[in-house]
Amino acid sequence: MLRAPAESKFADELDYLESVDDGPKPFSWRLSPRMVRVFVLGSERADGLDREIPQKWFGDRSFVERAIVTLASDRGLLLIGDPGTGKSWLAELLAAAICRNSTLVVQGTAGTTEDHIKYSWNVSMVIAKGQSRESMIPSPIMTAMEQGVIGRFEELTRSTSDVQDALISILSEKYVSIPELPGDDGSSDNIVFAQPGFSIIATANSRDRGVNDLSSALKRRFNFVRIPVVTNKKSEAEIVRFRTTELLRRHQIELDVPPTLLDILLQSFADLRSAAESAKGDDEKLESALSTAEQIGVLEDAILHSHFFGDRTLRAQTLASSLVGSLARRNPEDLAILSKYWHGVVEPRAKKDDAQPWQDFFEGGREAIATLS
Repeated sequence: MLRAPAESKFADELDYLESVDDGPKPFSWRLSPRMVRVFVLGSERADGLDREIPQKWFGDRSFVERAIVTLASDRGLLLIGDPGTGKSWLAELLAAAICRNSTLVVQGTAGTTEDHIKYSWNVSMVIAKGQSRESMIPSPIMTAMEQGVIGRFEELTRSTSDVQDALISILSEKYVSIPELPGDDGSSDNIVFAQPGFSIIATANSRDRGVNDLSSALKRRFNFVRIPVVTNKKSEAEIVRFRTTELLRRHQIELDVPPTLLDILLQSFADLRSAAESAKGDDEKLESALSTAEQIGVLEDAILHSHFFGDRTLRAQTLASSLVGSLARRNPEDLAILSKYWHGVVEPRAKKDDAQPWQDFFEGGREAIATLS
């Protein structure tokens, strides 16, 4: 698989945690809430485990605990935050730990319809045999209801109000009616009821306000957990290292990331975020959200370029070129912002006697900006 889901990638850990888990489990959960937290945040000495479980999501413990408690209730969970804050990754990890299936996902877009969250029909079977449960194609959400597991809805605010209204019924009534099928004599053949353990984890981009705002009725059926942008350098460095290690393993690349270059990357993003916060208008801000995910993308681009077109050594010039190329999405606005940062912040650091990496970073970025201008 190009990208294995969390329940496959960490199957060995999940098997181990399940074998030693003696805590109370809500509904049909595979792990207790305590062990779900251990799987997501990593083990500590106080957990009393005889093997280490590495941390997979880096953020405040209280966010994870509140998310787990919400899923143990009958309310949906809405993870909301800026792009690149790890909302989807957290949702995937929670679903994998709770029910060993994180793949029942609906992607919210302007083209998402009610069929995507309820059901549709196999047209050829309907023509041949008529409408029946056999000819019905359940959505990932309906499948999650029938199996009593977690369904996921990505980018909820990207979907239209009709789709959001259909979700209100599922979250409140916990069943889906199928009016096309007969339900005579009080039978429930035309109703799909949610089984214990069913819940929905939705994500929403806080920058999408005004696209399709959630109704107050839908908001009442979700518990909100707001995921902030990671600004702590230590935590951000851990996230970047974790993702970079996965990248190198996936591509079977043997290449070291010098700590000095990682520090330069982290400092550059911190500087650009500070500049964006003090900017007076959108024209003075980069279009990029400057998230941790975008840092990982910049580093990934630099690593692959160094591996395939360089001498298999990550250099400051390559990192700078990758940063400029990844963040300059508007031309010439973003290039002007980057040029101002390069000459106002990077150049003074490069002129210090002991700042050879910054000198190389400055030269690489200046050349990249000149090429794109």
